[in-house]
Amino acid sequence: MSRILAIDYGRKRSGVAVTDPMQLIANSLDTIESYKLIDFLKAYFEKEDVEMVVIGYPKQMNNMPSEAVRYINEFISKFVKVFPGRKYDLMDERFTSRMAFQSMIDGGVKKKKRQDKALIDKISATIILQSYMEMKNNLSNYTS
Repeated sequence: MSRILAIDYGRKRSGVAVTDPMQLIANSLDTIESYKLIDFLKAYFEKEDVEMVVIGYPKQMNNMPSEAVRYINEFISKFVKVFPGRKYDLMDERFTSRMAFQSMIDGGVKKKKRQDKALIDKISATIILQSYMEMKNNLSNYTS
C-alpha cells in the first residue's frame, strides 16, 4: 500500500503528517516554511509512494469557509498545477490547533515547549490525518 499525507497549511508554516505504508497510524512528519512546501513535497513524492494528500480546510461554526481559506485555495491551485493528477481531498480542520495544544498539555509537554508553533502545526496535521482516516474507515464500515 501507499501512504496518505496531510497538510495543515499556514501562511508562514505548514505542518505535515503521514501514515505508515499500511495506512494504520498517523505520524507527524515535519513543519515546513510554507514557501518551501511545494519543493518539500516534490522531494517526498520522489522517495515515497503517496496515494492521497489531505489538505486541512478550516470552516467556521456556521460551516462556511473561514477567512484563511483564501490562502489555502492559492496553495491548492499551485499544488494542482505542479502535481497534475495527484489525488487530494479536503478535511475540515476546525479546532485542530486547539486540540493539538490540549494534547500537549495532556501529554505533559512543558509550557515553554507548548509555545513552539511549529510543534503545534505538526500535531495539527496529525490530527487532520487521523480524523481523515477515521472518517474513511467509518464510511467503509457503513457502506459494507
